[in-house]
Amino acid sequence: MTNKTIYALSTVNGKSGVAIIRVSGAEALAVVKKMTELDVFSLKSRYAYFTDLKDIVSRGTLDKCLLLYFKAPNSFTGEDIVELHLHGSKAVISSVIKNLSSLENFRMAEAGEFSKRAFYNNKMDLTEAEGLADLIDAETSEQQKFAIRQMEGSLSNLYETWREALIKILAHLEAYIDFPDEEIPDDVVEKLLNNVFKLQNEIKQHLESDNIGERLREGFRVVIVGAPNAGKSSLLNNIAKREVAIVSNIAGTTRDAIDIHLDLKGYPVVFTDTAGLRETIEEIEQKGIEIAKSKVSSADLVICLFDGEKENISIFDSIKELFKNKPIVVANKCDKLISEQCSQLENQGCLPICAKTGEGVEVLLNKIYEEIEQRFTSNSSVLITRARYREYLSDVLENLELFNLDKEIELSAEDIRLAARSLGKITGRIEVDDILDKIFGDFCIGK
Repeated sequence: MTNKTIYALSTVNGKSGVAIIRVSGAEALAVVKKMTELDVFSLKSRYAYFTDLKDIVSRGTLDKCLLLYFKAPNSFTGEDIVELHLHGSKAVISSVIKNLSSLENFRMAEAGEFSKRAFYNNKMDLTEAEGLADLIDAETSEQQKFAIRQMEGSLSNLYETWREALIKILAHLEAYIDFPDEEIPDDVVEKLLNNVFKLQNEIKQHLESDNIGERLREGFRVVIVGAPNAGKSSLLNNIAKREVAIVSNIAGTTRDAIDIHLDLKGYPVVFTDTAGLRETIEEIEQKGIEIAKSKVSSADLVICLFDGEKENISIFDSIKELFKNKPIVVANKCDKLISEQCSQLENQGCLPICAKTGEGVEVLLNKIYEEIEQRFTSNSSVLITRARYREYLSDVLENLELFNLDKEIELSAEDIRLAARSLGKITGRIEVDDILDKIFGDFCIGK
């Protein structure tokens, strides 16, 4: 990280009512000195000043703006910050950026650099920074809620508590390494083993969250499968409230998987229409069926859709082997059935619908919502929201499982040290330059 003062547009580029340009670094107050008539020495932190913004060379007015100053270390980055709240025209933004670029020791910020500086200045750890990124990207109310929790430290506090417990265990072991003639008392041995065992169980339970946190970020995957002409594409179109898939009486029309993204009462859900399952010699259709089966094996929920007038649920016997959870079995074309037939299907555990008219589709969506909510609620205390957390936690668990006091104490201490180091990689409590660029590179420029 360089010592130069950075600046960037923190709002969307283009025409808008208000645009915010953020400046952070040791020379941030140079903006006030060079581009306004304000007295920099009497400037109060966290006050808004209405002022003319001047061109550095011509002293012509660029805009009338609100200027806010946040004095280090009580700012987002931990450095001096000046924010310029401008009128959001392209001309104003361009002229102000041009003036800032001419200031000595100033440069344009890189993607995520404001947040990276906040990390380096101990204003947030990596999990909190990633929670902030998730909040910026949030599209549903549940994504928003859990991003705020993470940003406020829910994951950070948990992982740091575990890391501190490991460091405490390591301190005891190091003490006995320093005094090799002293034997570890039996009660201390028992306490150390119990503490490690307790941590193992807590981390195991945390890892058994069925990828719920990742699903909350990326979307719960619901795959629709069935024979050709069962009505899968019609159902997808009805769910989407628009025509996203071609509907035809010709069997095998859908050759590839088609996705739609939906906000289902706050949960992000990705519905996938797949090729009809049947025996075929047509090469492209075969590939579509292979894709359908792979989608089923990685799905969070499967809707087994069949023609209630012509087929029965036995056609899905092979699907049960691919999908680990119980699917939702749906009988389509119930408009062609009498009430007695619909009742018989319901008794078999099927949900009668008519994808063409929409009858029963709302009931199906409610059932999907209930399934997601049930799985989500049972794992929703603190969620693993990124694959890298899961990877490092698995390393922690592996090292704790290797720990015992029957081997040389130096080796036992190394198991604990490696476990603590893996936890530190999640929060950034160690040297983590190798992963910082990947994390902060996904941020927008002004953040």
